[in-house]
Amino acid sequence: MLERFKLSHRWVVGLLGLIVGLVLGATFLTRSVLGLDSHSSAIARGAGTTIIQGGTGSPGFVPVLTTLAFHAEREAGTVTGAFECLARAPEKSTGSGSAQFTVNAMYVTGQITEATVSGDTATLSGISMITGLGAGSNVPFHIVVRGGGPGTTAVLTTEGSPRLAFSEVLFSALSLRLNSR
Repeated sequence: MLERFKLSHRWVVGLLGLIVGLVLGATFLTRSVLGLDSHSSAIARGAGTTIIQGGTGSPGFVPVLTTLAFHAEREAGTVTGAFECLARAPEKSTGSGSAQFTVNAMYVTGQITEATVSGDTATLSGISMITGLGAGSNVPFHIVVRGGGPGTTAVLTTEGSPRLAFSEVLFSALSLRLNSR
């Protein structure tokens, strides 16, 4: 009987050790992957595919899809990060092929120098290089993004000549993390 108790006791202690190890491992892995625990410098990061509300506007209303990606960190009081936005439009506005988004309408690539988070909204600003619509170098930009999944919004504004603003609605693959610390 004593032999059976020792075996059961060892099994229980081993199982408890395994459970504690898995819980601690999952806790540290989650914090490390998300980068949002109290020691993190991450402010905001995300990526997703959006559609611009109203597309190209009147009179054609050609749809425009964008792919957004960004990350912002704070190191020693300085904000750094990067922003990418590729806008694609169809080659033809109607008929066969009009749903194939193959035309590079605009590409914004920038360095983030300012970031604020309020609730579920991050405002990121910096200087960008733009090709296509609104082309230019050293063009200031601002993007306001909201946390959440499909249906959330982003508004991109470029301060070049002309000043452009795009209201976008996320429809897939958002991975947005905000940290107000």
